[in-house]
Amino acid sequence: MDQVKYNFQDKVVLVTGGTSGIGLATVQQFAQAGAKVVFTGRDTQRAEQALRTISPTAHPAHYIQTDNSQPESILDLFQEIRQVYGTLHFAVNNAADTQGIGAPLHEFEIKEFDLAMAANLKGVWLCMQQEIRIMLDKASPAGAIVNVSSVNGLGGAPMGSLYSAAKAGVIALSKSAAQELATSGIRVNVLAPGAHDTPMLQQAFKSQAGNDAGKLEQVKQAYFSYIPQKRLGEPAEAAAAILWLCSDAAGFVTGHTMIVDGGMSSMVR
Repeated sequence: MDQVKYNFQDKVVLVTGGTSGIGLATVQQFAQAGAKVVFTGRDTQRAEQALRTISPTAHPAHYIQTDNSQPESILDLFQEIRQVYGTLHFAVNNAADTQGIGAPLHEFEIKEFDLAMAANLKGVWLCMQQEIRIMLDKASPAGAIVNVSSVNGLGGAPMGSLYSAAKAGVIALSKSAAQELATSGIRVNVLAPGAHDTPMLQQAFKSQAGNDAGKLEQVKQAYFSYIPQKRLGEPAEAAAAILWLCSDAAGFVTGHTMIVDGGMSSMVR
């Protein structure tokens, strides 16, 4: 994929859930564009592997271990960002979990609902609060926030009601904040990715196949049948959309949900 060249030199960028998949691709592209990238994740070993994938010609990235389902962990993250960088120009709230997938709605327990909302919605809200406050603290407030939802959040998904509900909530939070901040210089948008070739999706394939290697290919082919382009998206393709939403080229874009799904949802929207 040919990459558009952006210049985010010396801009401070936060990418939550940046150790794999779309988050990691976003970290890589921002770093290549000269940004000072802070990225988070729960797994320090995976973070170390992620750091090794960043081009040696790119700006070094800074990993901060964070659990987005834990409010105290999020507060610690932003305290460190303020101490080390003093500001924040862009934020990509990408961290998510597979909580809320794998059972019909009536079989989920209250604890499972709470876990799904904490990981996939509450954490985004808490991060947005801190991000907006830092961006408003500037003499000339400015910035851009991109929240990563899902095509599941555009409607619903069988056996994924809680995950879908949380991702729909991310879209509503974003549109509300975009209107509140429209004259402040801070833009808020959403990326709604479809099926991208990420570790999370590959794990979902395995679960649907019952960890049966023989059924795995059938599951994948069934997925492809819903995608007009007949392939999975590359994480770099989703990351490219995120960088555009943060760039000056998208200066008049706020409150928008950008769908990157190979046409999968086009028949119903």
